[in-house]
Amino acid sequence: MADVTLPSLGESVTEGIITRWFKKVGDSVARDEPLFEVSTDKVDSEMPSPAAGVLTEILAAEGDTVETGSRVAVIDENAVPGSVAATPAPTPASATPTPAPTPASATPTPAPTTETGASGVVMSPVVRRILSDGGVEPATIRGSGPGGAITRRDAERAVANGPTDEVVVPLSNGLRRMGQHMTLSTQSTPHGFVAIEVDASIFDQLDAIGRRTRDGVEITDEMVVGLAAVRALGEFEFLNATFAGDELVVHRTVNLGFMREVLRDGMLVPVVHAAAGLTLRALARRVHELGERVSTRQLTADDLMGGTFTVVGPAGPHALWTSPIIIQPEVAVLSMGAVRRVPVVLEDGVSVGVGRRVIIGLSFDHRICEPFTATAYLERVAELLAGLDLASEH
Repeated sequence: MADVTLPSLGESVTEGIITRWFKKVGDSVARDEPLFEVSTDKVDSEMPSPAAGVLTEILAAEGDTVETGSRVAVIDENAVPGSVAATPAPTPASATPTPAPTPASATPTPAPTTETGASGVVMSPVVRRILSDGGVEPATIRGSGPGGAITRRDAERAVANGPTDEVVVPLSNGLRRMGQHMTLSTQSTPHGFVAIEVDASIFDQLDAIGRRTRDGVEITDEMVVGLAAVRALGEFEFLNATFAGDELVVHRTVNLGFMREVLRDGMLVPVVHAAAGLTLRALARRVHELGERVSTRQLTADDLMGGTFTVVGPAGPHALWTSPIIIQPEVAVLSMGAVRRVPVVLEDGVSVGVGRRVIIGLSFDHRICEPFTATAYLERVAELLAGLDLASEH
């Protein structure tokens, strides 16, 4: 028998919530196959099976909070698939109680056949067919029947007139975490913001020599600006800092965060630790590896911790700039818009040609900085950006 335990999820993370089981009791499991999903205050992760065999017990139900190191399941490495009878997973304490038995004198009345859809809405097959034929999603209707069930009249009215009631959509764990962090930041930090437009001709050079490093990793505009941002911090060290209570801790090591969207689940900020001194090629490789772990949900809590400065890439191909909220406990975050081709005045001061420009901005904590210094930092980023030797960095 092999015990399945909740592994360490990163420094300072002591517990997680079991959000989903991918297997049920009696199913065969391969080693390293995703077995269950766990959510912490930092990240949602898929946990791989530590052994191959048959899942014989599930000891923690979906929704249970479990401490790291605790047993959550048992795998029999010698069992044959199908030899273990499937049993329900443990029921959370909040589960619906068993209804009281019907008195013996009562004559049971057959209940109408109903179905429960993926959204949890109860309805009869007739109602489901009416809604399906009318192209109306059951989740958009508030049923008037017992327990919120959708009646035939509800369905016919919705098909005839369209849904009229609001739909309550619960927030995901990721969206709740993002909201909590952003609310804390805006309430505790006096935000300032400044932006400048800079020459982006460096990207013409990058296109000319190729967007892939000699290692085959794609180089993005965000990586190039991030490299210049890190190097400029050598002259503006107070921006590479975090607050610890009322004290400002200035860091000698730059741990660079890159903001990443998680579809319908908010955002994450994975961190490239010790980013100062990296070449563009090395930075691109590190960012690419973190991006792969974001897309495959393999990030650890350590990948998200220790950031000292953050870069936010373009929000879209037509976004001019973004004014991001500072990631606590950091004191600044650099953002950039999309690199654009625009009309520019040439060096003769009279002629107009086509050039590339990008707007970079800095959200800063007013307790340690003001717009003049923030602008000076952005101008230094622009100088370093224009002076990059891509041939040696590539």
